Amino acid sequence: MTFVHPQGLCESTDVGSGTRVWAFAHVLKGARIGRDCNICDGAFVESEVVLGNNVTVKNNVLLFNGVTCEDDVFLGPNVVFTNDMRPRAHQKLSGDALLPTVVRSGATLGAGTVVVCGTTIGHDAFIGAGSVVTRDVPAHAFTAGNPATQKGWVCRCATRLDPDLRCPACKTEHRLISETEGLKAI
Repeated sequence: MTFVHPQGLCESTDVGSGTRVWAFAHVLKGARIGRDCNICDGAFVESEVVLGNNVTVKNNVLLFNGVTCEDDVFLGPNVVFTNDMRPRAHQKLSGDALLPTVVRSGATLGAGTVVVCGTTIGHDAFIGAGSVVTRDVPAHAFTAGNPATQKGWVCRCATRLDPDLRCPACKTEHRLISETEGLKAI
């Protein structure tokens, strides 16, 4: 069963069981929302957004057309996604004219992150608060800054990896696939 707060607005009919839409959040018709998502106060989800299962959308997050977040993604408060590289008030772009953005499963975007359209954030990546993501982020990368640059690697449990790509917390070992693809747990 889906829960919509009395002051929330969910116009989409494609919302999974267990999803919660809180006060002053607005989910437009056509948005596809998975199971057990949490869409917090003041969030906006446009009509061509896709959210997987168990996605957390904290307060005041803005998700515009062309954004896809896979399962288990965490979007901290005030995360903003763009979808037009050259916006002008007199041009109304839609559909294929907008650049898609993909956030792979397990990724975390810290509070106040801005994601420029046309990027892919790899699975289990961790974006530090206040970062501006302007290019693709590899799997398991820890990035921060404006523009966001890689500072190291993180485990799925969100712990920074040691120089041998081992997690000191959960003891998972990782292998580098490539600098652009990132890591894989082994």
